[in-house]
Amino acid sequence: MIAGDEDILNLKQTCFRQGKFALTANFEVSKGARIAIIGPSGGGKSTLLHGISGFLKPTTGQVLWEGEPMSDHPGERPLSILFQDHNLFPHLCVADNIAVGINPNMRLSEEQILLAKNALDQVGLSEKAADFPRDLSGGQRGRVGLARILLRKRPLILLDEPFSALGPALKDEMLELLSQILDLTEASALMVTHDTNDAIRFGDQAILVAEGLAHEPQEIQSLFSNPPPALKEYIGDRA
Repeated sequence: MIAGDEDILNLKQTCFRQGKFALTANFEVSKGARIAIIGPSGGGKSTLLHGISGFLKPTTGQVLWEGEPMSDHPGERPLSILFQDHNLFPHLCVADNIAVGINPNMRLSEEQILLAKNALDQVGLSEKAADFPRDLSGGQRGRVGLARILLRKRPLILLDEPFSALGPALKDEMLELLSQILDLTEASALMVTHDTNDAIRFGDQAILVAEGLAHEPQEIQSLFSNPPPALKEYIGDRA
């Protein structure tokens, strides 16, 4: 999917602080964009996601959605988040972990139950509905997280290295499934990754986060072909 010209997410001279660390961001994200977030460890990649999601309040600037300030309450922001642990509740079975994405009390209407079943079918887990996270492989847990995202139908998806623990073949499979879900939902997505191959496979743009600054999105191939010093030092010969 090609991103449109309409900017939906806008960080205007926004600064997020955690202890002595400060991250400044000043960029826009267009509708339908798929952007990799790259940079050295400790550079502020996860801080950026926490700021966009509302778990970290800006000390200066604003996070705008369609030109309006986002709610101060993370749950009211128009986004879904997927972390490395896939946000699963260990005491809930797969079906209930999916249901939480629709309704926190898991009391679903017949239509919502059907939607949840369809989501499990789409990620290939229809036979695992009664299993618990402890019974699943890493790839299967990732699929549950993606099924929940599919059901929530939020226009922005934030991913913080969700497939980093997987092997190359399974990681490719999960990235393909993620791409299919983004096609279905038409959501914009920002994904933190340390893997340059994953970054290239995921999107056509990248945000470099280094030395306390989240740079504007750039065409990813051009960025890797002519990396600035902070990125060149980080990726070495892997670009």
